[in-house]
Amino acid sequence: MSQRVTSRSSRTSQLRTRATVLAAGLGVSVALGAGVASAADTTAASGAATAVQAQAAAQAKAAKAEAVKAEKAAKAAAAKKAAEKKAAAEKAAAKKAAAKKAAPSWVDPVKKYKLSASFAQNGGMWQSTHSGQDFAVPSGTQVVATHGGTVVKAGGNGAGDGPAYGNAVVIKHGNGTYSQYAHLSKVTVHVGQIVKTGQEIAKSGNTGNSSGPHLHFEIRTTPNYGSAVDPVKFLRAKGVKV
Repeated sequence: MSQRVTSRSSRTSQLRTRATVLAAGLGVSVALGAGVASAADTTAASGAATAVQAQAAAQAKAAKAEAVKAEKAAKAAAAKKAAEKKAAAEKAAAKKAAAKKAAPSWVDPVKKYKLSASFAQNGGMWQSTHSGQDFAVPSGTQVVATHGGTVVKAGGNGAGDGPAYGNAVVIKHGNGTYSQYAHLSKVTVHVGQIVKTGQEIAKSGNTGNSSGPHLHFEIRTTPNYGSAVDPVKFLRAKGVKV
């Protein structure tokens, strides 16, 4: 009986030992599995972070490239605008210069006229000979400065040259040249006024010693009566087709 009890105890002890070994082995396996899983998670997280960083870097690079492209486009647009502005300014300047060059230096004192009494013509209307050129036009016709200058005489009594001229204007030009306009119905400028070529200075009329509506026109070497030269010859030398 004693041998049976001992044998059973020995078997029970062996079974317990095996169970303990199996349990220990299972624990080791679980621990190893947990370690492997933890390492895998860390690797995955690291890979995801690297991918995010790479994507961010790529986006930053693309954004920088777009900024550079936009800056180049803005500079190109600004350069184009500046070039267009410069070209427009040069074109305007050229046009202005061409217009100035094309603008006549001297012009007829009236338009749509008929030449009547001429310079140095004899007749009972004048003390000796005619001192200017008459342009037959209706009263109220616009009279303009044949050339730019300064008004030195203006008003009635021939503007100081005598009642025979009626209302008159005298303009001083450069190089000792003066132009005179007489028998006017109305004077529209004043002494000291600067006028441009072709600017209105009066309206034609029939005042003073006049046989009918017309403009009496003179070119003088002084502002006063007695210094007249042939006005038609003078104007034609200036390119005016009188």
